[in-house]
Amino acid sequence: MYIELRHLRTIRAIHQAGGLARAAEMLNMTQSALSHQVKGLEDQAGMELFVRRSKPMTLSAAGVRMLRAADRILPEIELMEDEFRALRSGKTGRLHIALECHACFDWLFEVLELFRRAWPEVDVDIRAGLAFDALPALNREEVDLVISSDPTPIPGVTFVPLFDYHPMFVASAQNPLAAKAYIEAEDFRDQVLMTYPVSRDKLDVFTEVLTPAKVEPRVQRPVEMTAVILMLVGSNRGVAVLPDWVLRDVSSNADYVTLPLGPMPVTKRLYAAVRDVDVARPYMAHFVKLSRSEPVKLQRAMRK
Repeated sequence: MYIELRHLRTIRAIHQAGGLARAAEMLNMTQSALSHQVKGLEDQAGMELFVRRSKPMTLSAAGVRMLRAADRILPEIELMEDEFRALRSGKTGRLHIALECHACFDWLFEVLELFRRAWPEVDVDIRAGLAFDALPALNREEVDLVISSDPTPIPGVTFVPLFDYHPMFVASAQNPLAAKAYIEAEDFRDQVLMTYPVSRDKLDVFTEVLTPAKVEPRVQRPVEMTAVILMLVGSNRGVAVLPDWVLRDVSSNADYVTLPLGPMPVTKRLYAAVRDVDVARPYMAHFVKLSRSEPVKLQRAMRK
């Protein structure tokens, strides 16, 4: 027996309408076409689905069984159709994020809170475990967006510019380097350098300062959390290089000093790496917009 969705809709409509004429109107078809469809379905079943002698028409035992199937299956199909319409309109979807920028958590949570209020039906997640394999994961569709400062050309991926930032040196006001106007690579030779626990090619202090100068700090100490880095730096147990938005709370604190890297401030740019097919999705465009504006507010707060 071959059952189509239209057959289930027909059974449900006739049951709800109590007759062929009203059911045909509900289904936007002629009564003769509906009658022909019912006869074809009954021929397949080998038995009557309706008791035609009654008014309104009632279901036979076989018809009741088919109505149960319609009541179970059609709501699932209609829900799926609604979800597809929402996907096409950009109201729902998936936004799984991976970060190559460890410090980005400082502004990302505020962005996600604003995003969640605007797009409650979008499935949002941060895939922290993919930090070392973020861009390949984007191509494998394991994530939908990667925050990165390394716009490596990848077929099918667009790197959308977010904002520029300045990696800044931060130390205790008691550190001898606090008296300098700016910091150079050689200044790190005698220092304990606090960094996030990521590879050196993801750390601005190495890519922009130390590696080009072939300089090593006295000790490199990995620390997971920004707050802990700043606590250790404030107690003069080491120094760090952090993005300017991270240092907004200590820039006016007398216990700390923040200095540029070199006589001309180092400028870096963050990007949102997104698959080409997803760039124009409304919720993706809104997330990018928020990711451009909210970190800049933190940078402005540091300058005040």
